[in-house]
Amino acid sequence: MVELEKFELDNGLKVIIHPDPSTPLVALNLLYNVGARDEHPEKTGFAHLFEHLMFGGSIHIPNYDQPLQNAGGENNAFTTNDFTNYYLTLPKENIETGFWLESDRMLCLDFSQHNLDIQRHVVIEEYKQRYLNQPYGDVWLLMSPLAYKLHPYRWPTIGKNIQHIGEAALDDVKNFFFNHYAPNNAILVIAGNIERKKAQTLTKRWFSGIEKRRVPERNLPEEPVQRSERRKTVQRDVPYDAIYKAFHMCRRSDADFYTSDIISDILASGKSSRLYQHLVQEQRLFSELNAYVTGNIDPGLFIVAGKLIKGVEMERAETEIIKELEKLKHDPVPVRELNKVKNRIESTLVLEEINILSKSISLAFHELLGDAANINSEVQKYRSVTGEQIASIASGLFATTNCSTLYYKAKTG
Repeated sequence: MVELEKFELDNGLKVIIHPDPSTPLVALNLLYNVGARDEHPEKTGFAHLFEHLMFGGSIHIPNYDQPLQNAGGENNAFTTNDFTNYYLTLPKENIETGFWLESDRMLCLDFSQHNLDIQRHVVIEEYKQRYLNQPYGDVWLLMSPLAYKLHPYRWPTIGKNIQHIGEAALDDVKNFFFNHYAPNNAILVIAGNIERKKAQTLTKRWFSGIEKRRVPERNLPEEPVQRSERRKTVQRDVPYDAIYKAFHMCRRSDADFYTSDIISDILASGKSSRLYQHLVQEQRLFSELNAYVTGNIDPGLFIVAGKLIKGVEMERAETEIIKELEKLKHDPVPVRELNKVKNRIESTLVLEEINILSKSISLAFHELLGDAANINSEVQKYRSVTGEQIASIASGLFATTNCSTLYYKAKTG
C-alpha cells in the first residue's frame, strides 16, 4: 500500500506527498499535462523540443545541472504523446535545492535565440540519428499516420517532420511555454525521506508565488472507428524483414485496458509466452517477436512487431501471427497460464514500489488519469481479469478491419 497525501495550491498546482523513511533520498517528480498530442499539425515536435529547452537555464539560474550536481543530485526527463515528465533525486538534507530549481524554471525560462539554436540543433541531430539513420528507426514515422488519420497521435513525439523543429521561432517557444508550463497544468510528487509538514512548507515557499496561467482548453479530434484494413510496404537498407501490426484499443483509464495488457503478456512476455514458444522457438519464423500496448490517455494501440528469419516469406509469418491471435478468441486461456501472467505482473508492480523515483512517476501519472490513490488498486484490477473477458476483448480487438500492417522489407541485391 502506497500511502499518500494530496493538496492543491491556490495557483492550481496539484501536490502529492509520499513519505518513505526507508531511503536517504527524496524524489521530486514534476509532470506537465502537455505532450505531442497538444501540438499544431504544422508545428510538431515542440513538446520534445521543450524537454531540452527546460535544461538550458531559467530566469535566475543559468545552469540547471551544476547546482543539482553540487548537492549530490541526479535528474532526467521524458516526453510522451500525452505529457512531459521531469524528475530529480537528492539526499534528503539537500532537497530544497530541488524545489528551488524546479520552481524557477516553472516561473520562467531564460528565453534566448542562442539557447534555442543550440537545442534545435541537438533535437535535429537526435531526429537524424534515432529515426532516419538507424535501422528500423523510421517505423513510427510510418506507423503513426497509418494507424491514425485524425487524432494527433498520428505523429510521434519527435515530430512528423524535421523541418518543423528547424523552423521553430523564439515567439513559438515563448507561446508554448506560457500556454502549457503553468502551475495549474502540473502535478508535483514529493516522495522519499521527508516529513509531510516539511514537504508542504517547501512546496508553498517555492511554488505558491507563481501565478496561474491561461491554459488553452484541450479539444482534440476523436479518431474515427477504423472500418477497413490498412497496409503499407516499404523497402529499407536493413538486415532482416520486419512486420508491424497495430490494432486500435481502449484508453489507459478504461477498465478493458487491464485485459488488453494481460493479452499482450500472454502473447509475448518471456520465453514461455505463446509467440516466442510457437513462432520463434518451434517454427523459427522470427528472430524476435513482441506484443505490447501503448497505454495512451486517449484510445491507443495494441502492437505486434517482429523481425523475420532470413528466407521466411512475409505472408507466411503474418498468417502464423494471426493464427495465434485467433486462438485467444476461441480457445479458453488455461487457468495456470493466466495465473502465471498475473503473478508476473504483480511482481513487477510490487518491485516498482520499492524505488521512490518509480513511485513518484507512477503517482503523478495516476493523478493525471484521475486519482493518484488508484496506484493501490492496480494489482486487483489485473487479478480480476477472467478468461471470458480475454476472449471477448480479443474478438473485437483483433478484427481484420481494426488492423494497420506495415511490411518493412530489407532491400535485395
